[in-house]
Amino acid sequence: MQGYIVDKDEISIIANNCGVISGENPDSTILNISNLNEKYEKEDLVQIYNFMLLNSRTPEVMIYLIQCIDKYRDNTSLESLVDTLISKKSEDNSEKFSTVRIMCAKAIANLKNTDAVSSLLYCLNNKEENYKVRLACADALGKIGDKYAVAPLIDVAKDDNEKSVYLRETAVHALGVLGDIRAVDPLVKIIEEKNGIIDKFTYLKERAIEALIKMGFNNNERIFRALKSSLDDESKQVRINAIEALMDSEHPKAYATIKEVLENDCDEEVKKNAMIALYNMEGREILDEIVNSSKYSAFLKDEATQIIEEYENDEEFSDD
Repeated sequence: MQGYIVDKDEISIIANNCGVISGENPDSTILNISNLNEKYEKEDLVQIYNFMLLNSRTPEVMIYLIQCIDKYRDNTSLESLVDTLISKKSEDNSEKFSTVRIMCAKAIANLKNTDAVSSLLYCLNNKEENYKVRLACADALGKIGDKYAVAPLIDVAKDDNEKSVYLRETAVHALGVLGDIRAVDPLVKIIEEKNGIIDKFTYLKERAIEALIKMGFNNNERIFRALKSSLDDESKQVRINAIEALMDSEHPKAYATIKEVLENDCDEEVKKNAMIALYNMEGREILDEIVNSSKYSAFLKDEATQIIEEYENDEEFSDD
């Protein structure tokens, strides 16, 4: 293998020989790039890939180069990835180039370099930007974990005028990953919103509850009240998510609150989740109660019996 490349002119020649500059035949260019693995070491390849990404105008080739760059995850690639993310080249292939930029955002996230935060925020906050690119940037901000991303993500999460509810969901998810206490209040407000069962923001509420679970702040009194209120939501998935959040909380009233769901909810699937949550919290006693009480349905009795049998089989196995 060759030694470390320091001459940019040499890299330019390599790129030209591979067909990156002319961009005439993407398949041939990608094959030529893949063959470089046999000639150069990692340090050489990273420099070559970075140069090629900045000088290519062919989406297929750029996508392949980003995959190569992401394999090594070298911080020297940050500049080429960021420049590609925020550039507007190849407008004649706007959809394909959006894919290029989405992959850039994902590769940047894998570098976990906070120097990229301002560029990711630039794309995220541009409402004229392709929404899929904004989604990728929001997700990347969560993965990078920088505190300066929290406030902009909160702004997106609580923006009722945001055209893409999927972007709000991604921002909420990113806030859960970041785990910053500043996000608690806006997440609770989302949970407290009153929307109908077919409302597209139902999924946003589900993500908000999941974020609070991930953040570990759900033993807060206001959060407890919001989760308890969510147990009356028209969406059964919102109710199920609220049960899970309450189960993971340390609130002293969590068990009794979930028990009310078990006894009073109109949906058997929700009741089943309540039963499992109570079992996870306190053990087998709730299962025996369900099996032996006439106030519970045959469906719940069967589910409880199945868990008991599995529990007893596990006990026998451990004794052996």
